[in-house]
Amino acid sequence: MSPDPVHGGNLRKLAEASGLPENKIIDFSANLNPLGFPEWLRPLLASKVSDLVNYPDNEYAELVNIFADKHGVSADQVVVGNGATELIFAAPKAGAYKRAVIAEPAYVDYRYAARMAGLEVATFPLEEDDGFVLDTGSLGSILAGGELVMLGSPNNPTGKTFVSGDLRSLAKQKPETTFLIDESFAGFVEGFDSLTGDMPDNVVVVMSMTKLYAVPGLRLGFVVANKDIAGAMRISLPPWSVNTFAQAFGARAQNDEEYLQKTRDAVKRWREELAARLRQIDGLTIFDSSANFMLGRVDRYGMDARKLADEALKQGAAIRLCSNFERLDERYFRVAVRTEEENGKLVEALSAAMRGAGARRGKIQRSKKAPAIMFQGVSSDSGKSTIASAMCRVLKQDGYDVAPFKAQNMALNSYVTLDGKEIGRAQVTQAQACGLEPDTLMNPILLKPNSDTGAQVIVLGEAIGSMNVQDYFDYKATKGFETVKEAYDALSSRHDVMVMEGAGSPAEVNLKDRDIVNMRMARHARACALLVGDIDRGGVFGSFIGCVETMTEWERGIMAGFVINKFRGDASLLEDAIDYTCSFTGYSNYGVIPFLPDLGLPEEDRNFVRYGHSGEKKENTVDIAVVRLKHTSNFSDFDALAVEPDVTVRSAFKPEDLDNADAVIIPGSKNVISDLSDLAGNGLGDKLKEIAGLGKAEIVGVCGGFQIIGSSIHDPEGVESGKGGANGLGFLEMETTLAVEKTLKRVDGMHLGSGLALTGYEIHHGKTTFNGAEALVKRDDGEIIGAQSGAGLIWGTYLHGLFDKDEFRRWFVDRLRVRKGFKPKGRVVARYDIESALDRLADMFRANVDLDRIYELINIK
Repeated sequence: MSPDPVHGGNLRKLAEASGLPENKIIDFSANLNPLGFPEWLRPLLASKVSDLVNYPDNEYAELVNIFADKHGVSADQVVVGNGATELIFAAPKAGAYKRAVIAEPAYVDYRYAARMAGLEVATFPLEEDDGFVLDTGSLGSILAGGELVMLGSPNNPTGKTFVSGDLRSLAKQKPETTFLIDESFAGFVEGFDSLTGDMPDNVVVVMSMTKLYAVPGLRLGFVVANKDIAGAMRISLPPWSVNTFAQAFGARAQNDEEYLQKTRDAVKRWREELAARLRQIDGLTIFDSSANFMLGRVDRYGMDARKLADEALKQGAAIRLCSNFERLDERYFRVAVRTEEENGKLVEALSAAMRGAGARRGKIQRSKKAPAIMFQGVSSDSGKSTIASAMCRVLKQDGYDVAPFKAQNMALNSYVTLDGKEIGRAQVTQAQACGLEPDTLMNPILLKPNSDTGAQVIVLGEAIGSMNVQDYFDYKATKGFETVKEAYDALSSRHDVMVMEGAGSPAEVNLKDRDIVNMRMARHARACALLVGDIDRGGVFGSFIGCVETMTEWERGIMAGFVINKFRGDASLLEDAIDYTCSFTGYSNYGVIPFLPDLGLPEEDRNFVRYGHSGEKKENTVDIAVVRLKHTSNFSDFDALAVEPDVTVRSAFKPEDLDNADAVIIPGSKNVISDLSDLAGNGLGDKLKEIAGLGKAEIVGVCGGFQIIGSSIHDPEGVESGKGGANGLGFLEMETTLAVEKTLKRVDGMHLGSGLALTGYEIHHGKTTFNGAEALVKRDDGEIIGAQSGAGLIWGTYLHGLFDKDEFRRWFVDRLRVRKGFKPKGRVVARYDIESALDRLADMFRANVDLDRIYELINIK
C-alpha cells in the first residue's frame, strides 16, 4: 500500500510499503531533474573533502556574490538557506504579517510555515475549471494590506505559471502586502520571466537548487528580497546552515547554462511525450504543465488515486498522492517527468493498473530486448574477452540460447564467416562458446590498424575504406552508432540472453563523448556491466576506484560490480583490499579468477605476448621463431603449434633471435609494403636471406608473410601505401598485385606435399601470379593458394588456420624433428581442441565467481 504522503521522494517508506528494494523503485513522486546532477559535481565535491576540517563560511560570501552578479541584484538582497523549504519557513517570521493568503492547491509547506509563524491562513482558490490558472485581478480584490501572499510559479502540484508582469503590477498596486513567489521549478521553463528582474520592493523570490540540479541530499536554496526582509530572514536562520559542499556546488552551478538548457530541452520533450501517452489511458485526465511534473486525475468509478498508486507501486513505479493538497481529493495524483525509458515504464504500470491487471507483484516488465550483461575492462587486455567467452559457455551449458556482441573491435586478428564476411577473432571464439556460427552482427564494426593514425574500417563484415582518427570519429557520430544499435537489436531478437564485451575502458574521458562500445552501448541494450581488472599487472584496486570515479550517474546505474582477473595465490589475501574498494565505490566484487597461462584459446590482439621471447626454449624440442612485424595480423594462426609438447614457439624481434631456429614463420601483415621496409631497416630481412641461402631453417610465409617472401608486390591503387610497390625478399618466384577488393573466403583444401587435408580461411587484398614457384596448397575448387621453392624448405600460403588441423601440424613438426636429428612421432600427440578448452574455462569460471548473483543481475534466474 502506498504510504500517506507529506512529501514525495521517501524511498524507505516506498520500499517498506511495496516490499521491493529501493533500487527497484522508480520514483515519480519527487520532482527532480531527470538528467541527474551535472557531471562536474562528483569531482568538485571530492576536491573539497580536505576543506571539511574547517567550518564553512557562515556568511557564504563567495556564493552570495556569484549569485548576486548572475541575477543582477545586490549581495545584501540575497539570503542563502539549507534548501528552499528552510527559507519558506523563515519568510513568515521576517515581517509583522496579519495573515497568510495562499493560492491553492499549492505546496503543502506554505500552509505549515505560515501556521508555525502564528499566522491565520486564507485560501485563494485556483479553480480547476479555469485550468488552475491564477487570476491576479481576483486575488487583488481580497487583499487589504498586511498579508503575506504565497504563490508558486510554476505551481506545485499543477505546474502552472502566471504572467510575471501581472504580478509586478499587482505588487505595485498593493504596497502594504508582501508577495512570496516560489520559483523553485522556474529553471525548467524555457524563457521564464523571473520576478528577480524589475522586482518590486514588496516581492520575495524563493529559488531552489535542489530540484533543478537533482541534489535533494545536498540542500541549497536562495531568497532575493529587499535588504530589510533579507536581513530579518538571515537573523532567523541557524548558523552554518549551508555546508562546505553545498556552497562549492552553488558557486559552480551559477555558471552552467549549458546544463540548464539541456535540462529544459529534455524536460519539454519528455513531458510532452509522457502527457500524450498518459492521455491515451482510459480513465485518466492529465492537466497541462510547464514544469517537470504533471497533475493527473482518476475518473473511473471504483478507482481512485490511492488504488492506482498501490497497483503501480507493486510494479516498481511510485507516484505522488495529492489528497493532502488543499482543494484536491482522493482522485488526484502527480507524476514527475523522468527519462524516456522510465516514463515508458510508468505508462506500462498505470495502464496495467487501470485495466485491473496490476495484481502481480514484481518489477515493471522490460521491453522485449533480451536480458544482457556486458564485461568492461579497466584497460585493454584485462581479460574481458576471455571472461565473456566463459560466460557464454556457462550460459550455453545451463540451457540458454545465448549470443555474443561487441559493437566495435580494434584487432588485427580476424576471421571469415560462412557468407564471406570478416569479424574479430574474439567474437568467433565467443560464438563457438555459444554453439553458434559466427555472424557479422556479433561484431558490426572491426578496425584493423594499418598505420599509427589510421585503420581499415570494416562494417558488417565488409571494408568501407581506411580512415584516420578524425574521419572515423565523424563516421561514428553520423552512422556508426546507428549501425551497431541496429545490429544488436537484430541479433538480440533471435536469442534469450546476450553477453556483451566492451573495449578499452569506460574511464577513457577523452573518448566518452564518442563512445559506441561501452556504457552507451550497454544503455541501449539495457545491460548491466561488470568491470574486469587484471591484477597481474598491478594497481587493480586503484584502477577499479579510478574508473568508477570517472563515471557519470547514469553510467553508475549500469555499473554492477567488479571481477578480479589473473590472480596468482591465495584469494583470501585480497579480502581487505576488496572490502576497501567495495566500501569506497559502493559496488560488489563478483569473483577472483586465477591466472591461467595455457587456456588453449585463440588470442585476439595481444601481439606476440603469449609467445616466449628469444632464449625461452624448451629442452629437446623443435624451435619455431615467429618474426615480429609492426603490422602483424592473425598471429593466432600459430597458437596450435604451442600445444605440441615437443615444440617451442617464440617471437623474433631482432636478427639474433633467429639463430638456431628450426623454422622461421613470417606471419600475416596489415601493411606488407611498410613491413618489408622495416625488415630491411632492422636487419631481419638480411638475416632471413642468410638463413634461406644456407638452408639453415625452414621458412614459412602465411598470407602477408607469403607475399613478403615473393619477388615483388605492386600497389597501383595505393591500398597500403603511396609508394606504388616494393621488392619482396625474393625467396619464391611470384608477384603480388594488391587490389581494393578483398578476398574473404572459408577454404577447404589440400597440402600437396603431405597429401593432408587443410581447413581455414583467406583474408587478403592481393592477387598472386606464380612465375616459377611450385604449387603446394590447392583449394578444393582447384585454385592454387600456396607455393614452395624447389627444395621445399621455403614455402607459403594464403591459408589462415592451416596449423589447426592436428594431422598436418604433426606432419610439419615431424619433418622439423627429422631435420634436427630427432625421431618423428608418427602420430598425433596433441589435440588443438577449442571445445574442451571452452569447457575447462567454464569450469574455472563457475568455481571462482558468484554465478547466482550474476544470474540475478541478468534477471534470468
